[in-house]
Amino acid sequence: MKISHIEHIGIAVKNLNEAIKYYEQVLGLKCYNVEEVKDQKVKTAFFKVGETKIELLESTDAEGPIGKFIEKKGEGIHHIAYAVKDIESQLKETESKGVQLIDKTPRKGAEGLDIAFLHPKSTFGVLTELCEDKNQ
Repeated sequence: MKISHIEHIGIAVKNLNEAIKYYEQVLGLKCYNVEEVKDQKVKTAFFKVGETKIELLESTDAEGPIGKFIEKKGEGIHHIAYAVKDIESQLKETESKGVQLIDKTPRKGAEGLDIAFLHPKSTFGVLTELCEDKNQ
């Protein structure tokens, strides 16, 4: 696999507005985008730290993936996302090496990225996301 950088770190939060205030007022970061991803039942907020982003995730449905995560584990780091080129071939290569895929084909994520998740059972407990920005 060819990873260019950490695209973002996803952090599950109960209240997006309260979390944004912390990141802006305490850490001094600037929220540059708030977006709802309806098919993932989540509302997101983004901050840049160098080349890496922090993505805050608030569930819009208790039965959605973030809602279930918070109920089971509480707020905190949900996933780490890596930037790749040619996500389709990266998924095939990763699966050929015995890694269990959550997404066998990419889907649309926040900020228009093509995304796919690798199962944490195959990644030492870390939910791993691959992201490709087709506009770059």
